Amino acid sequence: MDNRAIGVFDSGIGGLTVVNALTTVLPNEKFIYVGDTARVPYGNKSIDSIRQYSLEITKWLLKKNCKMIVVACNTVSSLVLDYLTSSISIPIIGVIDPGVEQAISISKNNKIAVLGTHATIRSNAYGKRLKKVNPEIEVISQACPLFVPLVEEGWVEGKIPRQIAKHYFNNLVKLDVDTIILGCTHYPLLKSTIHTVLKNKAMLVDSGEATAKTVLLTLKKLNALSNLTDYEIDCYVTDDPDLFNEVALQFVLKKINKTSHIDL
Repeated sequence: MDNRAIGVFDSGIGGLTVVNALTTVLPNEKFIYVGDTARVPYGNKSIDSIRQYSLEITKWLLKKNCKMIVVACNTVSSLVLDYLTSSISIPIIGVIDPGVEQAISISKNNKIAVLGTHATIRSNAYGKRLKKVNPEIEVISQACPLFVPLVEEGWVEGKIPRQIAKHYFNNLVKLDVDTIILGCTHYPLLKSTIHTVLKNKAMLVDSGEATAKTVLLTLKKLNALSNLTDYEIDCYVTDDPDLFNEVALQFVLKKINKTSHIDL
């Protein structure tokens, strides 16, 4: 047993969708979440900046004595996960590989779309992994840069999100895609809008849910599960904690122990 916390981080509020999935399969764990809300989004930043921000957060979580770190950010997972893994001694898990495995398992026609930030799409991390597992898969990639700001402001439903989604999804409908990877942890909060625009014609893969299962299996293998009576979530953000709490509790989580501001 190991009652130390699991560290989770993202550029903003989106990574809480991963935390939500984690609490479902790991209901007795403590989670320390860092949302870098002062520097969100990461998707339009340089690789050097993303590496620097991620390392700062990772070092901060190590000081909190976390037993594992979950990178709940597709941009970081696609660009600097290997760098972070080589920099620390505790297990670190990203969100891309679990999402790839789930998408391949459910696609019927081998036409898989990937939605993500500009940085994630440019990296082609999903495309490379999908093709490595099954070279016959047709990968359609679509950057959706406005989705992150919409979620950060709590605009997850309504006319404006639908219009933006229609703009992004024009090609997906024409290409008969049957599976869509939500390649940003903010995007699951737009599931309802995405389903509406696509008229439920494609299965949506939430990498957070797949990642949670990977974390569970890893902790079991390491004999590092906690025996707390209930889960705990402490959140730390680099900008206004009140706005973060408002959106988080309205759209993602049922409870948060505390939300505090930090300087990295």
